[in-house]
Amino acid sequence: MKQYIISGLVLVVMGCSSTAQTTKAKKGFTPLFDGKTTSGWHTYGKTTVGSAWQVQDGAIHLDPKTKGKDGGGDLVTNKEYTNFHLKLEWKVAPKSNSGVIFYIHEDPKYGQTYSTGPEMQVLDNDGHPDGKITKHRAGNLYDMVKSDVEPVKPVGEWNKSEIISDNGKLTFILNGVKVVNTTMWDDNWKALIAGSKFAKWEGFGTYKTGKISLQDHGDEVWYRNISIKEL
Repeated sequence: MKQYIISGLVLVVMGCSSTAQTTKAKKGFTPLFDGKTTSGWHTYGKTTVGSAWQVQDGAIHLDPKTKGKDGGGDLVTNKEYTNFHLKLEWKVAPKSNSGVIFYIHEDPKYGQTYSTGPEMQVLDNDGHPDGKITKHRAGNLYDMVKSDVEPVKPVGEWNKSEIISDNGKLTFILNGVKVVNTTMWDDNWKALIAGSKFAKWEGFGTYKTGKISLQDHGDEVWYRNISIKEL
């Protein structure tokens, strides 16, 4: 606080503290994967991580050949998110299928992550049968919105994906190219669900806060550099 005396008047000038400015500033990206462990994640419906998910060379690797008694299962974050900007990298083995699922409501009445959560498709477009299905190709909002462009990298190469959900505005970015842009929870969203395989799935696409998942579709896949910013 500073005081200035001008012609008998006292003017008081209040300055903003650095603490206040910091509070107002938006938080940056927070890692969801430390590159060494699966800390912060668990298999859907369990408290531990299935043995098929292993950390190798700074990536979370799903190797279906290593499934033991505890298997694999979809990995989900321990924490829930509302408005967020998610960044990650993925690559698939030939003929592989996976996905990044979000707004998951983890509850015993829902058997799988995809019972409630929409999905950004992760896929070998040329080698997996889903590549022949409209709205099932890499970068699509699975079974709901098809991308008009396909900037996906060849099998075995890393792809950079982003999912941005901000007060209902949903954007998918694949390798720097916007591939999906839609709005959730409005009449158009309801129409998209009605025209999909999820039309009669109670609770699908309705939750506005939920967990994020890396899908075990039974195929080999890698994820790395996973981080999130809460909006």
